Amino acid sequence: MKLVSYLKNQEVRSGIFHNDKVYDIQENGQAVSLQMPATMLELLWMEEAGMDAIRKVHEAIVSGKTGKTVDSPMMLAPMPNPPSCRDAYAFRQHVATARRNRGVDMIPEFDMYPIFYFTNHNAVFGEGNILVEDDHLQKLDFELEAAIVIGKRGKNISAKDADKYIAGYTIMNDLSARVLQMEEMKLNLGPAKGKDFATVIGPWLVTPDELEKYKVQSDFGDRYDLKMKAFHNGNQISDGSMKDMNWTFAEIIERASYGTEVYPGDVIGSGTVGTGCYLELNGTWTLEAKARGEEHTPIWLQDGDTIDLTIEGLGKLSNRIIKSKESNSIIAKKKEVAVK
Repeated sequence: MKLVSYLKNQEVRSGIFHNDKVYDIQENGQAVSLQMPATMLELLWMEEAGMDAIRKVHEAIVSGKTGKTVDSPMMLAPMPNPPSCRDAYAFRQHVATARRNRGVDMIPEFDMYPIFYFTNHNAVFGEGNILVEDDHLQKLDFELEAAIVIGKRGKNISAKDADKYIAGYTIMNDLSARVLQMEEMKLNLGPAKGKDFATVIGPWLVTPDELEKYKVQSDFGDRYDLKMKAFHNGNQISDGSMKDMNWTFAEIIERASYGTEVYPGDVIGSGTVGTGCYLELNGTWTLEAKARGEEHTPIWLQDGDTIDLTIEGLGKLSNRIIKSKESNSIIAKKKEVAVK
């Protein structure tokens, strides 16, 4: 199933995406005598019972027992305003290449345990325009990732059981303002303002059963061979696969749930796939140009640009960057101090 969230009369509602149409879950549930809540988060908090009810509504839609579609829905992130949003660091290729490009060795701790950071769960958006500030446009970057949404509550979850806690998969674009990010991380804290303005997920949440044909052998949780691509103003710039995650989502959930609970609706990103951001690509292209005796002009996202991310089986997530009309620069407020 493909699950979505949309806005109707300023009310957030959940739906099923089927045959290019959106079917409201609550309304179509009522048509087959199922009393269900309106939002995605409420449905996920029902855990297995909620997913079973959604499947019954989906079966009723497919069989023609109900068919109440939504006219011109305003699509949102499939899990809007999640309880939390974590982003992991699962692709070794991305980490190793980015470090090589900076002239530093690969950090051995990467292979010891999966890590993640928390980002702003109230700045999670879906497809469409993304409003940014002028400081964000100083080396504004995309990050091509997959993400999961947690479907039931748990604590100290073992990797062998963790896939049962995944309600579905989606595409994530962890938009990154690199100048802000690099400034604050000099103080060994963050990322914060370089990341907290926009994380994009969508266009829908795909339940694990739809991805069975893409599953590949793994000893540490489910792994899927899903092609991942990014397009900047229509030009392809990235090419990778979800199967190259060196840490599976099951292992990431095990780490995330250690000593604390994960909740229905929590979003967890995979981290950037190899070639999946300009920070990595610009570094590689600079080294290649230098070897040819040339110079490379770094590329970043600009006001008015489009960025499209695709993952096989998960769809296409499309956004346009729009600069705020007002200037609210925090970089301009940075104090100059004498270095002693």
